[in-house]
Amino acid sequence: MGQLTFEDDCLIRELDSRYYGFLDLSNSKNAELRNLVQQTITNLQNYIANGQAHESKNSSDNKNAIQKFEPSTQAGEHMENTSSQNNDDTKPFEQDVKEKVPIIEEKPQDQHYVNALCKLGHLHLLLGEYTEALSAYQKYLRFRENNYWTNHAFMYGIGVAYFKLRCFKWAIKSFQELLYLSPNFTCANEVHLRLGLMLKHCGEFHIALKHLQLALLYTYPSTFSELQVKFQIAHLYEVQNKHKAAKDGYEFLLNEKNISLELKADVYRQLGWMYHCVECLGEKKEREANALNFLQKSIEADPKSGQSLYLLGRCYAGINKVHDAFLAYRNSVEKSEGNADTWCSIGVLYQQQNQPTDALQAYICAVQLDKDHKAAWTNLGILYESCGQLRDAYACYLNATKQISFQSSLIRKKQAIRMKKDTIGLSKGLSQRITFLEGQLSQAPLPSITSKRRQLCSIEEAWNLPISLEMNSRQQQTAQMLPRQVTKQSPVQGPPPPYPHSQLSQSPIPSKRIKEDGTGQQEVTQNNSQTSAQNLINISESLNQRNFNAMPESNKSSEQSVLDTFDDISNDIYKQNESIKLERLSHDALSNNEDSRHDYIGGDNADLSTTFKIQMDSKQLMAAVKLLPIDEPPVHCTILQVNAPPPSPPDCPPQKLTRDQLLPPTPSVHLENKKNAFSPQLQEFCLKHPIAVVRGLAGALKLDLGLFSTKTLVEANPDHSVEVRTQVHQSPDENWDTSQGKRVWACISHRSHTTIAKYAQYQASSFQDSLKDESDKGFPGSQAMSDSDSKDSVSNSNIVLKRKKHKINSKMLRFGTNVDLSDEKKWKPQLTELQKLPAFARVISAANMLSHVGHVILGMNTVQLYMKVPGSRTPGHQENNNFCSININIGPGDCEWFAVPDAYWGGVHNLCEKNNISYLHGSWWPVLEDLYKENIPVYRFIQKPGDLVWVNAGCVHWVQSIGWCNNIAWNVGPLTARQYSLAIERYEWNKVQAFKSIVPMVHLSWNLARNIKVSDTKLFELIKMCLLQTLKNVLHIQEYVKSKGVEIRFNGRGKNEASHYCGQCEVEVFNVLFIKEQEKRHVVHCLSCALKLSPSLQGIVCLEEYRLTELQRVYDSFTLHRTQGLAYTQ
Repeated sequence: MGQLTFEDDCLIRELDSRYYGFLDLSNSKNAELRNLVQQTITNLQNYIANGQAHESKNSSDNKNAIQKFEPSTQAGEHMENTSSQNNDDTKPFEQDVKEKVPIIEEKPQDQHYVNALCKLGHLHLLLGEYTEALSAYQKYLRFRENNYWTNHAFMYGIGVAYFKLRCFKWAIKSFQELLYLSPNFTCANEVHLRLGLMLKHCGEFHIALKHLQLALLYTYPSTFSELQVKFQIAHLYEVQNKHKAAKDGYEFLLNEKNISLELKADVYRQLGWMYHCVECLGEKKEREANALNFLQKSIEADPKSGQSLYLLGRCYAGINKVHDAFLAYRNSVEKSEGNADTWCSIGVLYQQQNQPTDALQAYICAVQLDKDHKAAWTNLGILYESCGQLRDAYACYLNATKQISFQSSLIRKKQAIRMKKDTIGLSKGLSQRITFLEGQLSQAPLPSITSKRRQLCSIEEAWNLPISLEMNSRQQQTAQMLPRQVTKQSPVQGPPPPYPHSQLSQSPIPSKRIKEDGTGQQEVTQNNSQTSAQNLINISESLNQRNFNAMPESNKSSEQSVLDTFDDISNDIYKQNESIKLERLSHDALSNNEDSRHDYIGGDNADLSTTFKIQMDSKQLMAAVKLLPIDEPPVHCTILQVNAPPPSPPDCPPQKLTRDQLLPPTPSVHLENKKNAFSPQLQEFCLKHPIAVVRGLAGALKLDLGLFSTKTLVEANPDHSVEVRTQVHQSPDENWDTSQGKRVWACISHRSHTTIAKYAQYQASSFQDSLKDESDKGFPGSQAMSDSDSKDSVSNSNIVLKRKKHKINSKMLRFGTNVDLSDEKKWKPQLTELQKLPAFARVISAANMLSHVGHVILGMNTVQLYMKVPGSRTPGHQENNNFCSININIGPGDCEWFAVPDAYWGGVHNLCEKNNISYLHGSWWPVLEDLYKENIPVYRFIQKPGDLVWVNAGCVHWVQSIGWCNNIAWNVGPLTARQYSLAIERYEWNKVQAFKSIVPMVHLSWNLARNIKVSDTKLFELIKMCLLQTLKNVLHIQEYVKSKGVEIRFNGRGKNEASHYCGQCEVEVFNVLFIKEQEKRHVVHCLSCALKLSPSLQGIVCLEEYRLTELQRVYDSFTLHRTQGLAYTQ
């Protein structure tokens, strides 16, 4: 290959992943640059191949080289866990990656070799060769396992590659870490948008909204417009059934003057379908008129939209305008978007018009296009059953129900979120019909020649028979518009699946909707899950429509499958008329502090650990900060060790546990008297174990638990607020899905509010009803259980609960939670009584870190009460910021606890991901057998009235009440290095996950430095490192702000003033606050979000909470105390 000129070499060095979506190399105007990129790829491949030829063939030592993003040999697993469709397209990808990524050993002396891999990944990415890009990136990652996070362009590139290959789980991880490390990354707006879309797709609606709103703030060059993001936000409200907010959002877009025709068509379509489906939008007649009007306007704006025509047909069918519905369906098929939904709806119309043969053919078209189309299979079964052909009906019902189990777990989660009562009823109705037909068919005689002639041909015959001329022409038109793929599954080839097939859909037209909707077991079912835009296409098209030169239509089809599972993405999301020039991008966008030349990876940060040390005093620190550059914003501030990798869940301990070790006895101690309660050994015992039960505490201390009884609470404050969670009553070691089909992790509950008096009435009536039921049925299982610590009590509880199972299996209950007892005026007797506890367990104590926060954190440094009926569940969780917690059972009933040691929380986190539930945001109840299979031990025990449960730092736990009882709880922070270390680790990991830490660890650390003397060396070093990092960040921010010509005003802090969090990204903001000047409601921003609002900081007010002299004094005064102080060492 020819050598590159100097100019070409400079241009290639400039190109990396940040140009993705802006530079269209497929456009003829960029042909010269494309040729240059391809030539460079060839040169790099030759160079890499020559390097590999000299390397050892022994690769066994490298098999586990990478844990962060998983080796590409496991790419198939990524797709299985993250994509909503798992078809044959994943297999070539898996095989291809396996072939392309041989495991190689590092050649430390050849940095150019390693950097060539990263550059190769960038160039493949810009050409849209995502598999090759991922292959190169992962090879690079194996050499940079210990410092990959210093190369932000690499992290963005591998995130995009995962994203384009539908490995959403890994794309989300990569993008989250990138934003944690570099909130001001050049393409941060692109990252936020992709995260918002993926998280919306995964059902994480709250965090998806947060990312979409953050994407709106940036002023960086963008591949999407502001209106397109607002459309996605409106649609996000719609899929959450927040119809008023969605309607307002859509109407706002229609009032915008610069809205494109394509986006206008999408908005009209969404509004039209909402009016058709959502009863709260008005009277039915008025709604139908609005629906027809909006859908017709959508078609006027985009006449090629077959989806709008399809929905128009559904609306016409709903008001019995059969002829108009047929016309709309026919036009929809002609617009190249005829799919299984359309044919299913045509079948419904034929069936309603008593044309069973035509209905049969339409349904067959639907299931041939999408073998997993539940509505079509259900309707086909109803049709056969109405014609007396029970065997065919039975086969269709089986296919309809089996398709549910074959849907990916991600789709199952979305179904759980969006499922309606009639949908659940349909699933149960199908199961009932199948059971009924099985009974009928088992007693039916074999068919004979003299049997009555069937009205319809059998499912096997219908699958292969020629269909009507009109339908055949429509299918041929559809087939012509699906080149290459149609031959894989011709509509008339091969036998049908009379019983559910064992593979997922290989349909040439991927399903773009949730297919669970229905109206009842004997009603004709239509697919009512059209609340999302159903012709929504992939993100790659949208990104590539905003580059240097418009992407030609011929290149769009090649990327259609990337995100066709995104039923939530608009087909217009990224259309934009303006073009972005290469010169602008390279001078403005790439002027960020990222190093575009990867042969200088880690440049400025390489010796950071030698520059800043905790041995420095404040003057030395200030001098070192003045040497830092101020032309760019200060980099990410972490309170962990300097140059530490992004925090991530730890691996479980490798030791293989026996069955007995997986069921360890719960550490417990029984208190005889007050002296035992105040002995130092009790605190040592609690701090030594992941969880501990202190039995007989109330009796030993003579605590008056009656002060927390329901009767006393009602007398004291009957109108006090109670948060209520409505849950399904199940036995403690079981958690079933809605249809009772299998055990799951998702623990669904619905939130509402009431008062103490009203909940007390419910609690009492629930108890009375239970007594009545037991006396009526003579139920014998209500005897009290023995007071033992682990296995005996567990086995006893199982006996009772299994006997109760059938009685309460589907019963709903209400759990009264988070009753705030912080008001000392309202709850003085109760709070005074808790002063009897030993110091380490008190709500307020000098030895409790949380007492040094300086303001209230509800439920943490204040008491909360829980009012329970049998079956009330507190789902699995770790305490906020991994602080310890105290829980006392008031009685009269018991509670059952489950707990996993903190060393295994990473394993529990991985199981949550496997079950598509967010560890932090989700509500989950672990399946015990899943934990045991993963070598994760579980403590299990009964908490009796008067027992105190100590939950140590980081312990994962979940609780269910066995009887009627109240509990009180709060958090404590013992002054140990272990507690502080776990707290700051979770504080930083929460940032990665965009989860708000309600304990302001930076503010707390500075207060600890003011208030206590620390003799534990490790605890001292951890706190001092936090002070060092945050003071350095404050000084650097102030220098940067001054360089922008912005005045820093002293604001101070009020007494007991709460810590500040950014109003956009919710990270803690310490000392330097940014507020918009003209804002009526003053919202605090961090520097990163302030720069999004105003890159020059013009119009932004900068406030200072503490004078630098005070922070310097605190920093210098915090030294290791050589004598025994308040600290406890562990």
